[in-house]
Amino acid sequence: MSDVPTNPSPAEQAASEPAPDSPLYIYAITSSDHPLRLDGLRTVGGIGGSLSAVVRGGLAAVVSPAPAELRPKRRDLTAHQELQERLMADGAVLPMRFGMLAPDSATVGRALEEKSEEYTRRLAELHGTTEFNLKAARAQDDLLREVLSESEEARRLNQLTRDGNGTHEDRVALGELLARQVDARQRLLAEQVVQQLSSLARARVEGAPAKDDFLNVSFLVARAQAHEFTEAGQRLARDFGEGYDFRLRGPLPPYSFAA
Repeated sequence: MSDVPTNPSPAEQAASEPAPDSPLYIYAITSSDHPLRLDGLRTVGGIGGSLSAVVRGGLAAVVSPAPAELRPKRRDLTAHQELQERLMADGAVLPMRFGMLAPDSATVGRALEEKSEEYTRRLAELHGTTEFNLKAARAQDDLLREVLSESEEARRLNQLTRDGNGTHEDRVALGELLARQVDARQRLLAEQVVQQLSSLARARVEGAPAKDDFLNVSFLVARAQAHEFTEAGQRLARDFGEGYDFRLRGPLPPYSFAA
């Protein structure tokens, strides 16, 4: 009896396997039935027309030859992002952050096989979703004025310091008190913001705020609710008013939820 021919998957049709011993740059993991429309896309490192897929079972990893020198240049960051957006337009994607490398296609293939169940589950969870990242800050002067207006002890220590009558211990106590109060108020603000947006999200991941920010949080949002979420974020910024800096980015590939 002759073997029954099988039709190649979209991934196998769209892109052949890379050279077996070449180091690879990894962009994303998708299902093997993803259309993988890779034509016309640039690669990280600028090697045109060299996007391909490592396919194992129901999964595919989109790759290209690893550049000889990998640096986060603007053109390469843009190429990485454009590919993620193209893939997202056609189906669920586990996007890799910029800079993911593998020594060869065999290593990528083993990872797809060994983590097949996990990757398949994550793809199902991310189907039809996108990411929004929100960073927020409040003017430090406003925070300090608020602490001084509400804390009698802070006002007392501050007055001693201003009059020149305070000791070194008074100055230290004032600094520690202000730091604790500012931190407590920032934590409360972060909780209030997250609570107001969480009802529109499937999940969230909170990161460490940088510099003067009191909030750095990513939300996983259904694409069908992306416009509603954007409006809610803009409305939140208006409600908090002057003295606050809200920076909402999205829709984005769900980097924070792919791990």
